[in-house]
Amino acid sequence: MAATTFESDTRLLNQILEHRLEQDDIRRLLGTLSSSDREEFLGKLADVLGKMNALLDVSNRLADSLSLDVLFRRLVEITSAAVNADRGTIFLNDAETNELFSRVAMGDTPQEIRFPNDKGIAGAVFTSAKAIIIPDAYADERFNPEVDKKTGYRTRNIITAPIRTKQSEVVGVLQLLNKKEGDFSESDLSLLEALASQASSALQNAQLFEQVERAREEETYLQELTQAISTELHLLPLLQKIMDTSTKILQADRSTLFLNDEKTHELWSQVAQGMDHLEIRFPNSMGIAGEVFTSKKTVNIPDAYADARFNQAVDKKTGYKTDTILCCPVLNKEAKVIGVTQVLNKEGGPFNRLDERRLKSFSAQAAIAIENAKLFEDVLNMKNYSESMLQSMSNGVLTLSATGRVEKCNRAAAKILCREMDEFIDRDVVDLFSGANQWVVEMVSKVAAKGEPDIAVDAELFVCDDKTLTVNFNAVPLKNSKLELLGTMLVFEDISGEKRLKGTLARYMTKEVADKLLEGGDDMLGGKSQEATVLFSDIRSFTTLSETLGAEETVSMLNEYFTIMVDILFEHQGILDKYIGDAIMAVFGTPFATGHDEDNAVSAAVDMMRALYAFNIDRASRGKQTVNIGIGVNTNPVVVGNIGSLRRMDYTAIGDGVNLAARLESACKTYRSNILVSEFTCAKLQDSYIMREADRMTVKGKTRPVAVYEVLDFHTSETFPHMEQALEFFAKGQQVCRGRDFEGALALFEQVLGLHPGDGLSSVWAERCRYYLENPPPEDWDGSWVMLTK
Repeated sequence: MAATTFESDTRLLNQILEHRLEQDDIRRLLGTLSSSDREEFLGKLADVLGKMNALLDVSNRLADSLSLDVLFRRLVEITSAAVNADRGTIFLNDAETNELFSRVAMGDTPQEIRFPNDKGIAGAVFTSAKAIIIPDAYADERFNPEVDKKTGYRTRNIITAPIRTKQSEVVGVLQLLNKKEGDFSESDLSLLEALASQASSALQNAQLFEQVERAREEETYLQELTQAISTELHLLPLLQKIMDTSTKILQADRSTLFLNDEKTHELWSQVAQGMDHLEIRFPNSMGIAGEVFTSKKTVNIPDAYADARFNQAVDKKTGYKTDTILCCPVLNKEAKVIGVTQVLNKEGGPFNRLDERRLKSFSAQAAIAIENAKLFEDVLNMKNYSESMLQSMSNGVLTLSATGRVEKCNRAAAKILCREMDEFIDRDVVDLFSGANQWVVEMVSKVAAKGEPDIAVDAELFVCDDKTLTVNFNAVPLKNSKLELLGTMLVFEDISGEKRLKGTLARYMTKEVADKLLEGGDDMLGGKSQEATVLFSDIRSFTTLSETLGAEETVSMLNEYFTIMVDILFEHQGILDKYIGDAIMAVFGTPFATGHDEDNAVSAAVDMMRALYAFNIDRASRGKQTVNIGIGVNTNPVVVGNIGSLRRMDYTAIGDGVNLAARLESACKTYRSNILVSEFTCAKLQDSYIMREADRMTVKGKTRPVAVYEVLDFHTSETFPHMEQALEFFAKGQQVCRGRDFEGALALFEQVLGLHPGDGLSSVWAERCRYYLENPPPEDWDGSWVMLTK
């Protein structure tokens, strides 16, 4: 009907034009019509001329621009004026995503609207290829009233027509709202279809031009990234380039690239645009980025604040408003997730499926750059580490090429040989070690020929000013992965005089002890009494554990465990006294006091438990058996000194102070605790700790009870829930128990166990209360407990 109306109007105009009627002809024609017919004819003629003018306007005004934003605005202006509508919208189909999209002016920036091309009124017109008039928008189930609610605009009636090409292919939809006077007519619909078809070529050209320009921009950005891959090998600058490029490609406001830290299982970034390069770290399973990392699936969020996974607290801290989020995993060539790319706030609206594909493709290229940069950084770190280690060594080191020329020389070598470092570089070993030192050249030749190390002990080396040194000299072959000889490394130690003595002492005691003994001379070789803090730790049920693990796995586990624990002791200025099977004895405050020995010992115990927790998590993740330990700490006068025989001596500590520390470590099994500290240590602590009195304990062989405290600082809310309330009930229960109200005390300890069923110490006191209810203690009982075992 609509097409017929427009065609009849067009035929009328064509008849007038084809017959080339002049003014007199038109006047004669009008003279044959009645007054009413004449007015109707003139009105129809004016209407047809207006429609033809609109068609010409479309052709003229759309021909000079290739900008979709400009064409959308002009076409809406022309069509709205032609059919006397209040406002309108152009929707074009995106064949790659099967979406209809439009551009709406939002301030200075056009916002893009996208939705599936089969949804709503526009989707119905696009899929059916039929124009429609809706006289009452709210009566049509396809109309979405939420848009009116958001904008405050009231949609009354709607006219929608497909945009067809000359080949009748529907490429979009033209939709107008609210006829200014009355309702939309079939004549309006026919005109709208004609205008839409007239504009289709210009819109298609502009859409194609935009796609070409976008592809060109992406190609430029990807070329920049390729250049970055080939020219930038430092990780942080590379990550910054990657983020800048991804932000440009996706027309976003800012981006963040999170990399996975395999040691801590955290996602981290120092390249978060807008965050002033502050390092961000969080567990790699937390939040939106964590979900993408664990699932390996892209997440596209059109409204961040409507998504429960989004943490709004970050926006509150930074003052930044996050609207849209696109988050994509970064996978290396083995399809392993090495990080996550997160892009925020796309210009003009939410991210679409095309953006998802772009970011996925871009992240794949970025992964190559990241892997290369990380590899380069590892190599550089190893080189710097090797250089630092080389220069920090007290032994002299020279590295030779396969031809015998010096490539590396450390400071110690230059000092021992009485030369400057640059005097060695690129010198032949034959020139450096001649005459009486010819044995060094012979050693190098021997090592090169056999490919095996050679050692010279207590050898004489002649240096400047006729000075002779006694050295231990090692020559080691340097080989590549194919076991081909690359050169030789010479390592030599000056053991002349005092250094000889220090080197000998260092073979059976720590460097600190050796230095102190050498400073004190013979006086330090005897024993003396001094106050010290002793720490004992022991692995629980080690015999059973070793039988389960087997010999090889037991040794491997102990080596890993001892490495971790001894490092912690050294960090807190402790001295490793000895290993006793699976036990460790450490001393704080000898051979010299620090003023914080008690705090150092307790802090070391706390850190040992924290490290054990991480150690067990790692073992459990590898399917290996976990371990538990007990730690006892005591402060008392001890006897320290060189103890042993003339053939083998140890610098160690002995006495009751050591014995009590060992008893406390053993008592951890009785009290089902991990750290027990004596009252003597507690009295001298300067820092604050989370502690509770475990008992007043009389150890075997002693008559005076000693107050013992349990340290709880290493616990978390998971390992000791409701700690504050539990400690209050425990302290009260302990007080009531010592007042001989065992039934009341039992009830309080059971309250603690209700809050934390795994509280071993409360279980011990509850069992003690039950025992005393059946076997009351004597009237002179002082509330202490007598240990019957060591």
